[in-house]
Amino acid sequence: MRSFSEYNPIVIAVFFFSVAGVVMFSVNPAFSSVSLAGAVLLFTVMNGRKRLKLHLWLFTLFIILALANPLVSHNGRTVLFVLNDNPVTLEALLYGVNSAAMLVGTIYWFSSFTHIMTAEKLLYITGAFSPKISLVLSMALRFVPMFRTQAKKVSDAQKAMGLFKEDSIIDDIRGYMRIFSILITWALENGITTADSMTARGYGIGRRTVFSRFRFTAADIVFLAVNIILLGVCSFGGMNMHFSFYPDITLSAEKIPAIAGTSAYILLVLMPVIIETEVTVKWKYLQSKI
Repeated sequence: MRSFSEYNPIVIAVFFFSVAGVVMFSVNPAFSSVSLAGAVLLFTVMNGRKRLKLHLWLFTLFIILALANPLVSHNGRTVLFVLNDNPVTLEALLYGVNSAAMLVGTIYWFSSFTHIMTAEKLLYITGAFSPKISLVLSMALRFVPMFRTQAKKVSDAQKAMGLFKEDSIIDDIRGYMRIFSILITWALENGITTADSMTARGYGIGRRTVFSRFRFTAADIVFLAVNIILLGVCSFGGMNMHFSFYPDITLSAEKIPAIAGTSAYILLVLMPVIIETEVTVKWKYLQSKI
């Protein structure tokens, strides 16, 4: 019994780039709607009732993007009304809704991606392709919390010395510039120290070995195979579906490939939700047996 976040990082990355890639390279409203619904559902399942502010912010962004397009683009034949001598058309409005769904859905997908993919998982993926990139990334991720901690120390020391005693914007800017200059000097010195330490420990002399606690299991292989098959069906269906907003809303598609492609994308999007639901049901069942 494994949750979706416990699958191999490569499998998880392939899934997220698959579901986001299909909708990013397609103007099909069916794909955009399914992507948005699936992304919101997965994000809610992973986070519960938390992150309400993010939902409100993305909902506001969706409304702004949907309404912005018909105000700046006046293409289309179905005029809804005229605003400042500019026609607002149904085609432009629907195009804005579709674009907003695509963008907001992608943001939701990658919000879930950052929630699941920890620094260790990202290093595992990059290390499999390029150990040097993995090393640089690990050092960069290490410096982020160190930089923040050092900035607080320097700021506290500056305040203790009375350098922020004047309540003015100019004094604040000078103080922050002073802190930034100190942090840059500290970062350069720390980088030199790290390089000397790596050289002293023999980095780059012998063959590099890698330790990883992530392994490919049968469940990972099955998930990846199903992911690739569904992605192929989605791509085939998308190539046989041609949707156009301007000048009229038109859809030309072969019935069987269109239905197969849309159905495959729905299954692809719902795969992690199905896994999480199964894990939750099994866990509650086992708890009831105690």
